[in-house]
Amino acid sequence: MKMVLVSVRLPSMSRAVSSNDHPRGPRKGLGRVVVAGSSMEPTLSEGDRLLVRWGGAPRPGQVVVVEWMGRPGILLVKRVIRREGAGWWIEGDGESRGNDSRAFGPISPGEVLGTVLFRYQRSKRSRT
Repeated sequence: MKMVLVSVRLPSMSRAVSSNDHPRGPRKGLGRVVVAGSSMEPTLSEGDRLLVRWGGAPRPGQVVVVEWMGRPGILLVKRVIRREGAGWWIEGDGESRGNDSRAFGPISPGEVLGTVLFRYQRSKRSRT
């Protein structure tokens, strides 16, 4: 399988770019993502590489990869704060008011693509 890493700069959001799945294709099993952005600092920094379990239901406190329906094709890395109605309330760990539920409200369960299992490589910028 050919691996390609891509990063796109958008202000105030931690994004994840899938490195082993087509952006619109099915995601199953385990995958890898690269963090782009600063909204999850100090927990995660731009360039950190994460192992993700695609699918499944998240729990409060877990870091997840979501595809925000307001910007199809853009993957975000956020923390699940709580259940909110039929969906999930997600926020970045950083102090910045990035693109998260504080800006656009709860997300639907279908927007959660997977849960982060661990960071397997820190970026040079990572502080933790």
